[in-house]
Amino acid sequence: MLSSLILLSLATAISAECHREFLKNSTDTYINAQTLGQYENVKSLIFDFAPYNENNIPTALEGGILATPIKIDFARSVHDTVQCATFTELIAASNPHPYVIHTRMEFDANKMKASRIESIVTDKGDWLFNATGTLALNEPEKWDAIPKAQQDSRAVIQSIGDAYFDRFGNVSVVVPWGPPCYRVEGGLPAKGTLTASGDCVMEWPSTIHVPYRRYVVDEQYGVVSLFVGFPGLDRTQGEDPMPDSHVFRVEGGKLKYLHTASACVVEGCGLNSTFGGGL
Repeated sequence: MLSSLILLSLATAISAECHREFLKNSTDTYINAQTLGQYENVKSLIFDFAPYNENNIPTALEGGILATPIKIDFARSVHDTVQCATFTELIAASNPHPYVIHTRMEFDANKMKASRIESIVTDKGDWLFNATGTLALNEPEKWDAIPKAQQDSRAVIQSIGDAYFDRFGNVSVVVPWGPPCYRVEGGLPAKGTLTASGDCVMEWPSTIHVPYRRYVVDEQYGVVSLFVGFPGLDRTQGEDPMPDSHVFRVEGGKLKYLHTASACVVEGCGLNSTFGGGL
């Protein structure tokens, strides 16, 4: 009896393993579906009653962005085999209606189905939106796989994402940030000051507490994605947390690259203007 239970336990553990190839196939399916506007293809990935959210709003697949074909200029995906989750960044600058879309998917490793898909869909009028700028700033960056011996641990990679958001509410938090010392915010380069020692010094608020953090970590690529709620982003909504995504590239224990996508309720985010234009 005991041996049978042990064998059953081992079989369950083996079946629950989340493979990178499965996750890659899933992100490929998602990107292809978005390119073609064939939301039906995503139905093969997701449980029948699993939530699909756009900008934190429950949305039917057929009623969301997945039903719209989009010309995608650039796509990047990372894959978390520990949490069985993925993150994908889509930049559609040359599409007739430009978008930058960040999407995370969570999977049940046993049944190989998505238990949740959520996207932050940004376009004209969202926080500093500029798809052309995002594409141009992304082009020279190198997000290649990191050799095994040089990879940071999962804990280190995630801690840098957490430190970044913790710093918004605590001036004593140190964010290890190296060159090139900028973040792609919406589609503009938010630059800091690079010291002689190679540390990047940024200007920060100090009273913002950022909740609702959801992670995807990929050690092979030194990436952590965080979906969060960012309070006060849309001035018309008071301190309500707005849909926000930050994706970080970490090398040698320091933040190297950072891209954001942040959605507002009101066009222009309550700042009496819309964002856009060239770099």
